[in-house]
Amino acid sequence: MDITLQRANNQVHFMARNSEGNTVDIDGSPAIGGQGKGFRPMELLLAATAGCASMDLIPILRKQRQSVDDVAVCVRGRRVEGRTPAPFERIEIAFLLSGDVDRASAERAAALAVEKYCSVAQSLSPSIKVSWSVDIVPQGQHTTHAEAPPCET
Repeated sequence: MDITLQRANNQVHFMARNSEGNTVDIDGSPAIGGQGKGFRPMELLLAATAGCASMDLIPILRKQRQSVDDVAVCVRGRRVEGRTPAPFERIEIAFLLSGDVDRASAERAAALAVEKYCSVAQSLSPSIKVSWSVDIVPQGQHTTHAEAPPCET
């Protein structure tokens, strides 16, 4: 697996490209010259963790014969305060599933996805506590990306 990074401006905006040609913009905080032109590296780590776990969750639910209509995920990272570097000390993943899904099956699937099969979560330092939760919306009610239901503040 190879990723190339190319600086995109005269500050700290970079474009990452994978071997298939897909790109992701990466930018730093304003304190180091970032201009809000992309994800910050720590945000990418959160997105990668949630994305990986979700990509494992869906096939597990299919194998359990659960009827999942939609999935929305909120992932929150809590960083160590008052030190540099400031790594994550905790990552919380909240899955919101809609469909005809049994809660016990969904919880089993989430545990397997996050704690056993997600390569990103398994690549994190053991000192980072990764937790998860599952909520289920009844069949016929869909989650939407715009609503972002599990990330309510």
